Amino acid sequence: QVQLVESGGGLVPPGGSLRLSCAASGLALRINIVYWYRQAPGKERDFVAKLTRYGVANYAGSVQGRFTMHRDDAKNTVYLQMNSLEPEDTAVYYCTVNGFWGQGTQVTVSS
Repeated sequence: QVQLVESGGGLVPPGGSLRLSCAASGLALRINIVYWYRQAPGKERDFVAKLTRYGVANYAGSVQGRFTMHRDDAKNTVYLQMNSLEPEDTAVYYCTVNGFWGQGTQVTVSS
């Protein structure tokens, strides 16, 4: 049974940082492409970042240079380091692999 569990969300002021985690069970993240998406209130779910099995990351233009995605194979976990957060980054963040989705973690950027 595949399970993805996101964590690390919270309330942070503009300019702050958060690190999101996506811990997987039932599949090996190191041999899959892992994605982060986010969904703001009243909006569609949007692509944020992806990490290939080779460790190559790609980012949406809106987060390029501020967000970094990496993987810990020993923990079967991927991370999304988010710096210089902006109010526009407020959303529920989801990780997804092979059609499986986690439950999401709320990120709120507000003073």
